[in-house]
Amino acid sequence: MYTQEMQEAIKIVEQTRERRLKETFPRLKPEEKENLLRSYHPDYKPDATRVVKVGPNKGDKFTHEHADLLESRSMLDPDTFSLDNIDFDVDVLVIGGGGAGTSAALLAHEAGAKVMIATKLRHGDANTMMAEGGIQAADKENDSPAIHYLDVMGGGGFYNIPELVAALVLDAPLCIQWLESLGCMFSKFPDGTMHTIHGGGTSRKRMHFAHDYSGAEIMRTLRDEARNRGIPVIEFSPAVELIIDEYGQCAGAVLYNLETEQFLVVRAKTVIIATGGSGRLHIGGFPTTNHYGATADGIVMAYRAGAKLIYLDATQFHPTGVAFPEQIVGQLVTEKVRGLGAQLVNAEGEQFIYPLETRDAVSSAIIRECKERKKGITTPSGMQGVWLDSPMIDIIHGKGTIERELPAMFRQYKRFNINMAEQPILVYPTLHYQNGGILINDKAETSIPNLYVAGEASGGVHGRNRLMGNSLLDIIVFGRRAGMNAAERAKSVKLGRLTLDHVKRYHEELRKEGLGQKVAPILLPDYRGKISG
Repeated sequence: MYTQEMQEAIKIVEQTRERRLKETFPRLKPEEKENLLRSYHPDYKPDATRVVKVGPNKGDKFTHEHADLLESRSMLDPDTFSLDNIDFDVDVLVIGGGGAGTSAALLAHEAGAKVMIATKLRHGDANTMMAEGGIQAADKENDSPAIHYLDVMGGGGFYNIPELVAALVLDAPLCIQWLESLGCMFSKFPDGTMHTIHGGGTSRKRMHFAHDYSGAEIMRTLRDEARNRGIPVIEFSPAVELIIDEYGQCAGAVLYNLETEQFLVVRAKTVIIATGGSGRLHIGGFPTTNHYGATADGIVMAYRAGAKLIYLDATQFHPTGVAFPEQIVGQLVTEKVRGLGAQLVNAEGEQFIYPLETRDAVSSAIIRECKERKKGITTPSGMQGVWLDSPMIDIIHGKGTIERELPAMFRQYKRFNINMAEQPILVYPTLHYQNGGILINDKAETSIPNLYVAGEASGGVHGRNRLMGNSLLDIIVFGRRAGMNAAERAKSVKLGRLTLDHVKRYHEELRKEGLGQKVAPILLPDYRGKISG
């Protein structure tokens, strides 16, 4: 429930609403956007990154939180850990049980491979499940993959790798058809045509969705299909190190069972990393929308093995994370709210940014409004935020639209006695997505033979900023490609003796730099804090 002071602040928003319904805030010019980003986006803070001292990207700048992990030693002692006893022997090992990993496993299974999923928590505990807004695909008459391509490139600041963007947009319509054929229930008109809306940075309405739980619906569909096909899943067993054979090929991974605290050795002809992002590192001290397992494990393992990383200094802060109530600070308020017509307004009830600018620009504008212009609203805990005028949605589209189109979010706020159909909600940027990651090609291959990557753990497709709806698309497109290509590759792979020699070499590099005091991957965030006394 809003405090009395906050309820008084809401009256100012209500007073300007009728006028604002007739207003369209002007879009940013390219030079205005560039200046806004450089002045206020957290990525551009001078102290946001530091040089990495070891590994394939030695000399490059990454966030402090990522650099700390990359400069840490392995959980395993490569001199004493034995790989002689093989616990599982498969064609394709998929590390990660989210949307990308499950898509990969399904396609590998279809190709006849013996496949296994190893996942840190339960099957489906992933950022996929947390995604709300939708999935992009250019499948309407007024749209095309070429237009989608231009939107993606522009959204990423033209840093995107073109071949990856081409794969993303060309596969998109097929992926929507594939998901629907598996039973994914997208929101539709009475005639069966799919609803599509705008997202930030899109020039066409190509956002397909399932109300405001699109990711959960997609994950449900994929998980059910994997279970129906009998694909084995090892839960609560994250990978902690890749295995490289004597010929330099990826040849499996070492898992760590969180329940028994035992290590498991998996020999695999091909390996697919689908471990997701790194929100639980809380880069820059921001809260996050990510699930508890998002700790950059795949990046750490691949980097030690020699895989190059790209754009790991580019972090996406979703403009609209919950700023109040405190119990759910940082949780996602989907871009769909703005796509349906809600405006961002300051303490004076005025717009200050076009609502559907790209996420990096909107986040920067909100930070500027609160930090420099001092036009934010302060919560009882001292957090700042701006209003997202959600009641505009029912005014524009008719009473009941919010409850129908955003049912999960509506119920979430009702738990705290806030009716978002009648009262605006308070938002502030939240750590949402890892724009960069492990460098891949359009087959989802890394530079390490037999190692593939799909989803948020990969880098290059989104450039330095991802558009809404392209993450759910990314996991399906490159999950499928990774699964198909890994299964095909496995047919001809001949593995040599299993080793952890790459870990030995990495530890020696750390020693020479006086590093390696910490251990990574961390597997789970530690929120216990320090106990005084």
